[in-house]
Amino acid sequence: MEMQTSPQGRALVVIVDDGHTSGEPPESIGPLVRELLTEGGFHVDAIVAVQPDEVQIRNALNTAVIGGIDLVISIGGTGSTARDVTPEATAGVLDREIPGIAEALRASGRADGVQDAALSRGRAGVSGSTVVVNFASSRAAVRDSMATIGPLVSHVLAEQSDFDGEVAYR
Repeated sequence: MEMQTSPQGRALVVIVDDGHTSGEPPESIGPLVRELLTEGGFHVDAIVAVQPDEVQIRNALNTAVIGGIDLVISIGGTGSTARDVTPEATAGVLDREIPGIAEALRASGRADGVQDAALSRGRAGVSGSTVVVNFASSRAAVRDSMATIGPLVSHVLAEQSDFDGEVAYR
């Protein structure tokens, strides 16, 4: 069976939410992210839903990394409550954090007038050659975040594919 590829690569979406794992459909967030990723040139391998549990989130992220996924978008669990553990789970997976991406997401949300965007604790970075980015869970946040990360993720993915094991200084 041949793996389908797209110009940007393969993507996986991890939805972190109690309602999504209790048998309810992932409402419109999953299809929205699939549509936006496809428009951005990605093939979406899957949309998976997990409980807001650090181990479940970390396992989903690690599975994507091991599976050779190019981009993982997690949605939800980036707030300030005790159940918002996506940033901690993500930190345990990342080899190199890229704080500028998470900062750009917060700044973009604030520029759009969403003051609580500054409260997101979302992270972004690289694990192996996989880019991992945490999004807040609202439809508006997903749309804004996808528009913001497009050129940034493209650049990071190009760097990952250009890496030949040698240290390059630019």
